[in-house]
Amino acid sequence: MSRAFIKEDADAEQVLVTARPPLPEGVQNLVTPSGLAALEAELATLRAEAVHLAAQPSESSGSNAVRRLAALDEEIPALEDRLRSAVLVPKPPAGTREVVLGATVVVQDDAPGSRPSSFKVVGVDEADPFEGLVAFTAPAAAALLGRKVGDTVSFVSGDGSEKRQKLLEVRYD
Repeated sequence: MSRAFIKEDADAEQVLVTARPPLPEGVQNLVTPSGLAALEAELATLRAEAVHLAAQPSESSGSNAVRRLAALDEEIPALEDRLRSAVLVPKPPAGTREVVLGATVVVQDDAPGSRPSSFKVVGVDEADPFEGLVAFTAPAAAALLGRKVGDTVSFVSGDGSEKRQKLLEVRYD
């Protein structure tokens, strides 16, 4: 099946493509070694899926396959662009006490009765706050970059409130 027909058929129906998380203007696409590996694995998976779908006979592929191929035509180049812009931040030497990408930090709000919490500072594509993976562009993580144990940082949280946190621990797993 010609790619032109796939695109034309898909244009007749709405094709949803999940957007990659945005990077603020002028900010480098910093990635951890595991984040880079995940992006590369994702690209390989998407390319394999596209090859598989394109190889199917048109009468058996159906409209879902046509829409998926159209989506892959947008997702693959976007992911390739993200990979080309990736700046690998290697794991720092043992004993590093400063927060850089890849650090797991333990912080405590200065609010009375607050408990320590932890998260890992990662690239935007690797971020998953529900898993404790916070993008380096997030206010809490950005405030901690370059800081050392014992430092206190201030930042405006997503809800607009000002927060102060003390950095209690930095480790690199």
